[in-house]
Amino acid sequence: MNKNIFGEPLITCSIKPLTGFFRNGCCDTDDSDSGMHTVCIIVDKEFLLFSKAIGNDLSTSLPHFGFDGLQDGDKWCLCALRWKEALINNVAPKVILEATNEKTLDVISMKDLIKHSHKELKTID
Repeated sequence: MNKNIFGEPLITCSIKPLTGFFRNGCCDTDDSDSGMHTVCIIVDKEFLLFSKAIGNDLSTSLPHFGFDGLQDGDKWCLCALRWKEALINNVAPKVILEATNEKTLDVISMKDLIKHSHKELKTID
């Protein structure tokens, strides 16, 4: 069973739109997920523009893949390195910590995740 960054059971990120590497609504992962789709984010316009500009258009509908495109406010399991890239460029979207897979901590610090939490949490030093 996959756990979140707190070592607790991973909660669902989103059913509408259906997200996750396995399209089960959770940011589950295993060795077949080379992109590490483990960070549950709340999409915002700034991030969507950034992602499109660097070649990962998440806002355009692709019906033949069953993808309606993401909109401001949607929740989505994002690749950990893409989130880190957005962080470096000051456009990191908010994170739902309880739905973010603990494997994310292999590439992103707990401190950075908490700083970008969708709700107020004490930061750790």
